[in-house]
Amino acid sequence: MPEEIFDAVIIGAGLAGLSAALHLAERGLRPVVLEAEPTCLGGRFSAKDEVMVNGWTFRLEHGVHGIWSSYRNLQAMLARHNLRPVFVPAQEELWIYRDSAGVRSAAVGTAIRHSRFPAPLHYLQLFLRPSFLLTIDVRDWLKLFHAWAILIMTLGVDPFGEDQPMEGHMLGDYIRDWSPALRAFFTGLARNGLSTHAGEIPMAGFLAFLRFYTTLRRDAWAFSYLPEDSGTSIIEPLAERIRQLGVQILMGKHVTRFTCEDSIWRADCEGEAFHGKNIILAVDSASAKALIAKSFDRTDLYFPRSLSNAIVRLWFDQSPKPGPEGGMFTGNFVMHNFFWLERIYAPYRKWHRETGGSAIEVHIYGPDDKLKQPDALLLAEVISGFYRGYPELRGHLIFQHLQRNRAVHTLPSLGPRELHPGIQTDWPGFFCAGDWVRDSLPSFFLERACGTGIKAANSVLKSQGLEPWPLMDYLPPEPLAGWIEKRMWQGRKYRRGKKHV
Repeated sequence: MPEEIFDAVIIGAGLAGLSAALHLAERGLRPVVLEAEPTCLGGRFSAKDEVMVNGWTFRLEHGVHGIWSSYRNLQAMLARHNLRPVFVPAQEELWIYRDSAGVRSAAVGTAIRHSRFPAPLHYLQLFLRPSFLLTIDVRDWLKLFHAWAILIMTLGVDPFGEDQPMEGHMLGDYIRDWSPALRAFFTGLARNGLSTHAGEIPMAGFLAFLRFYTTLRRDAWAFSYLPEDSGTSIIEPLAERIRQLGVQILMGKHVTRFTCEDSIWRADCEGEAFHGKNIILAVDSASAKALIAKSFDRTDLYFPRSLSNAIVRLWFDQSPKPGPEGGMFTGNFVMHNFFWLERIYAPYRKWHRETGGSAIEVHIYGPDDKLKQPDALLLAEVISGFYRGYPELRGHLIFQHLQRNRAVHTLPSLGPRELHPGIQTDWPGFFCAGDWVRDSLPSFFLERACGTGIKAANSVLKSQGLEPWPLMDYLPPEPLAGWIEKRMWQGRKYRRGKKHV
């Protein structure tokens, strides 16, 4: 027998793995966390390199994250340990649309989350804003029924809760014949949340995204930013709390395979092994697929796609015209989401106060031919397009930086139940956690990583006869949205019954 046997060996020190470790340690168990990266904790929630701009040092992270009001388990976990930072509430989101006629923009964020119309009618508030009306034309009015049909479908179909993969249905197929501006707006929403273009987004993932973030409740669209980067705001304090509970978090431990003998699991790293009564696999989807294939010779399992992206940051020696701190570029732009960093992060605020400068972060989610362009060409295309949206900053660029993130971002989707790994697996004592895991939780990304991490920890606790942790319930739909949802589900149930008669 090995000299040291942990209660659980947790593979991955991202949010899912750290959430699992925390909840196990709080019940008195002794896990160990193995992280392949030699220095950075947090996975997609981590800080990366540093850059120097005119004598100022800025840490670079995977990208700006929104902490949404519906991230209830993540926020509850942080608050319970007094780790929840003072968030920076989002004020407004700007839609910048470019076509052959030029560039137009409209503020859309507050219209969605503070609408006078109840959900799911709250998008009608957009049509009371002159700036939004100027971005659309008669073709868009003629296609509004199609947009309304998507919203109604969102109420009637709960892909995660109903275990409904909707195989073969892609968002791009539904919006292909829409008018240009309306298609661009929905494409922007999809890219905002799912980080790729409409042709690659499974309809099940898009409907689940709309349900969780906006369709059922107006206030679900409310979100905040961290005051500093993800590492210093959340991950590093969370890891320190876990260490205080006696958990080892070991860096530079690249697990290559698992084996199990006499109910004891072994995780092989390069030159050493770690043994545990349980394994919690909490890495990204692509890494999980590779590890399971090598360890169990299972190449038939379904794993959601892992996406790469690029982050461009631009520094200027003056500030742009007053406006929203973030938003989305749509239409004939190469970039997608954007965030003015001096309006969000404390280090950039200080730099702005002392120099008058500004800095923007823009995200590029593909398509692949764009991401494969040489750095210089991609930067030139971003900067050229950016000046069309903010012409007042032309000639004031002082520094530029391109960061390419490897393919670890999950494209939410559902595979066949028998092939898409869930928290519980076919191997006793082997559990999965992460935003790619098949589970009925309606949540996404950071909240889903945290929630599945807690659920994986609960599976270990139950196997040891210990009390599991309760999860926070999500807020119910607004009354009108709930009423429509109930009637649609009743109608679908009736039709299914008729088919079986």
